[in-house]
Amino acid sequence: MINQVVSANEFDQALLSYNQAQQRYNQENVLLTAAKQTFDIVKTGTAKGLGAAANTEIRATVSGMILDIPVKVGNQVIESNNFNDGTTIATIADVEKMIFEGKVDESEVGKITENLPLEITVGAIENKKFNAVLDFIAPKGVSENGAIQFEIKGTLNNQNATFIRAGLSANASIILARAENVLSIKEALVQYDPKTKKPYVEIAIGTQEFQRKEISLGVSDGLFVEVLEGVTQQDNIKVWNQLKPAGAGKAW
Repeated sequence: MINQVVSANEFDQALLSYNQAQQRYNQENVLLTAAKQTFDIVKTGTAKGLGAAANTEIRATVSGMILDIPVKVGNQVIESNNFNDGTTIATIADVEKMIFEGKVDESEVGKITENLPLEITVGAIENKKFNAVLDFIAPKGVSENGAIQFEIKGTLNNQNATFIRAGLSANASIILARAENVLSIKEALVQYDPKTKKPYVEIAIGTQEFQRKEISLGVSDGLFVEVLEGVTQQDNIKVWNQLKPAGAGKAW
């Protein structure tokens, strides 16, 4: 029998190499097991040995239509916590409750208030207007292209079973005042006293005879103005600023 004797230093080095190799082997087994579990989760939704903790079924907190799924199969997702917002796996919205978002110039924002009615027109939907209510006016403006813009939001009423896709471009008309079934005249017929600045019109009382009558005005759309008092529907109002045909003039 031949007995081989090694030094303690050689023995320690051999033992260290063995322990390191054993540790690498164990780490590779852990990585292999984790890879198999990840594969099982992606494929079936669960992994052996983890039970309900590995279940990827996520329930939405609201009902609606899925608008976007930013993650793909195999992507890593992170649960939201105190240090991380988490991974968004889907965007869901109730398309029956649409919101209009727009911007108003600083020159107009002082004229509007919450709860004013809106008329929404969607570029992709022709010949249709949708009613809405102004819910929000931003307290602070943002500079865009040299002008201050204020964000506004409005909630659409029942859109009469018309499907409106999220993200469509739209325009809104804010109705500051409304007058229906009232007496109105063309705004071009109204004259203003140079001293008192009060409005008046001239009423025909005979052939080329006119009588001045002061009137009280209501809302205007730029073309027609509401007349609250001063004239009736039977009065003939003088067209004082009527345009003359081209080439017409006074003969001397």
